[in-house]
Amino acid sequence: MLPKVPYNLQFSSGPAYMLTTPFNYKQTHAREKFECSNLPAAERQPVEGHIPQTSQHIPQPQCRRAPRIPFPHCIVFAPPRAVYASGHGAKRKKLLPWSNTSREEQGTGQTRVDMEAICHSKDLHLIPPELHPNVKKIDFSGNQIQNIPLKPLSFYTSLQHLDLNSNQISFIEQGVFAHMASLVEINLAHNRLDRFIQHRTRGVGLLPNVVTLDLSHNSLYNGMTEYFTHEAPSLQYLSLAENSITLISRRTFQGSPALVEVDLHSNIIMEIEEGAFEALVNLSKLNLSMNSITCIADFSLRQLQILDLTRNSIESFHTTESEEEFNLTWLDLSENKLMYFPTFPQVNKLVFLNLSKNLIQLSAESPRDNMDYMERDWLEAPFHILDQNQHRNKSSLYLSQLSYLDLSYNEIKSIPTEFFDSMFSLQLLNLSKNCLQAFSVNHDSALISLTVLDLSFNALQNLFLDASTLLDLQELYIQSNHLQALPFDIFARLPRIKLLNLQNNNISLCTMYSGLVKQRLTGEENGCISFVDYPTLQYLYLADNMLRSLPKYTFYKTSLVVLDLSINPGLKIEAKALSGLENSLEYLQLHGNSITDLNIDLPYFSVLKYLNLSENQLSWLPKWGRDASLEVLDLRNNRFSTLEKSNILALEPSLRSLYLSGNPLSCCENVWLSAMIQNKNVEIPNVEQITCQYSKSFGFQEEISISNIKPQDCEKEDLKKINLLIILTFALVLLVIIIGVCSFCWFRRERFGQQFKA
Repeated sequence: MLPKVPYNLQFSSGPAYMLTTPFNYKQTHAREKFECSNLPAAERQPVEGHIPQTSQHIPQPQCRRAPRIPFPHCIVFAPPRAVYASGHGAKRKKLLPWSNTSREEQGTGQTRVDMEAICHSKDLHLIPPELHPNVKKIDFSGNQIQNIPLKPLSFYTSLQHLDLNSNQISFIEQGVFAHMASLVEINLAHNRLDRFIQHRTRGVGLLPNVVTLDLSHNSLYNGMTEYFTHEAPSLQYLSLAENSITLISRRTFQGSPALVEVDLHSNIIMEIEEGAFEALVNLSKLNLSMNSITCIADFSLRQLQILDLTRNSIESFHTTESEEEFNLTWLDLSENKLMYFPTFPQVNKLVFLNLSKNLIQLSAESPRDNMDYMERDWLEAPFHILDQNQHRNKSSLYLSQLSYLDLSYNEIKSIPTEFFDSMFSLQLLNLSKNCLQAFSVNHDSALISLTVLDLSFNALQNLFLDASTLLDLQELYIQSNHLQALPFDIFARLPRIKLLNLQNNNISLCTMYSGLVKQRLTGEENGCISFVDYPTLQYLYLADNMLRSLPKYTFYKTSLVVLDLSINPGLKIEAKALSGLENSLEYLQLHGNSITDLNIDLPYFSVLKYLNLSENQLSWLPKWGRDASLEVLDLRNNRFSTLEKSNILALEPSLRSLYLSGNPLSCCENVWLSAMIQNKNVEIPNVEQITCQYSKSFGFQEEISISNIKPQDCEKEDLKKINLLIILTFALVLLVIIIGVCSFCWFRRERFGQQFKA
């Protein structure tokens, strides 16, 4: 395989930008867990009494814990660095003074230990009352708990993190958390809180200092969120994902004004009342992905920084007409039904914009010109602040800080000339999987900061790049288009180009000499492209271009690291075609070219690591030396009968993988392979499927697995052949003697007969 290039783009099936959503609602505040089994043997102390081993995670051997015996179903983790001597009348003495999580209380002589109780999947039906009162974290996940009464949970006043995930909880007594001032995180995901309303209670009551609350996957519906957030003044991180909410009302978050992040993905939200989020002045991250929202009108959440609206049914996105600054930096509108580019306020901080997989066309038409589009209700709404005929689908938007723009998988046929006018900071532009027939960048273009441009999988026939325009461009993806005749020096106008993917087009390559001639004779064009003297180019993909020949010095003064020339059937490689790449080329792809003669001095490529020569008609390779760096050699489906003269054994110190299947190998002419198979220093994939021709008896050949061949078998066969050759030689000599004697006798007889007649 070829090495991964920047931005994680896969060329076989088009680019796949690996995007990481910035939402992270499960904040990790838990202290480190210490398992007693990790203690040195000298520090382990048996516990009096036996605790049933109900989980494979119970430390072995068991160790001294807190003074009170814990609930037998739970594992209590106390930092083993805080072990004390105990006994009647004994003074508490710290045996391990190097503890970081334990400290001596001033004036008391006592040390406070942060403890955790892990009661995961213990088939508990009730909250146990026998845990240590100073426990900091309790994990009750994966049990059968149905109710949360006031006691005994309220006894654990030092509790900070409570995990009740994946239980059967349908009722929580009001006020159970009201006096738990240390509690900062509650996980109630995967329960049955939708039945909470059946108990006719007004909610769980006060959550004085809870910062993180997870209510995901509870089948909650409209109006039920308030039961848990009505009195949550400190709540900052709230997850309501994977529920059945269809409406976000003004009252939903009134009791939690400090919210910073809200996750509402995977609900059925169809309506958001005006003012539902405006009061949340600290709200910075909002996830509304995978819902049923059809329109975002008068967007006015100036405090919001990250908004995820992917996988809805949004047909339009508009912000309010305002001169105030919007803090939105990250917006994902992918997988919706947008037909036009969204509009944004004049003062914004947008850096990331994903509009992939929509219906955007970027034409200059007004929506009123398109079929029955005027019948849509939203057309008459007051949020259309731009002139319909001039600005509806042009950026005229103010996107001076935009760095990432993804418009892939749309229906774009052409791009208005002024579309990018405000995008001076744009670094990555993805226009792949559209219907573009031409793309041009002229001297007036604002794309001065662009480093990655993806135009792959379009219908491009023309590509125009003026000189001194894309001075920072490093990666250009134009694979799978209809490019044929381009200016010979079109890519030489990109002074920092590092990666160029041209596969699946129909281009031809210039020789070094034709390139030099063209530099002097301007106006002469035959459609070939020159790759001579590209000092920054390292990755070049020319697969599937119907190339007929690779001329001499094609890549002269171009220090390529990766070169893909595969799937060009009938490709003729002239001598010295790759001259100049001997000290830089690491990956060479030549598979699927039907090559019969390889005019490449491969042993001279000192840093070559990966070589793919599969799917050709080769029967010979040059002799390798021990200074080679080759790690992967693919020779599948060729015409090799013997590789002994190629001295592949010399590659064994560096070679990791050798592919040989699909060749008519001779067993006894490749005995060296059996030694390589036995040594196992080199991986030979599917070695059991690699066969060779074995002469079982003279004149008869049998196809067997090459892994079954032993050197002594071939030695015996060679001895048989030598013996047979000796016998045949002796028989031939004897036959000659017999014929000579017979001829002599016949001659004497004839002579004697003639004398007798005389």
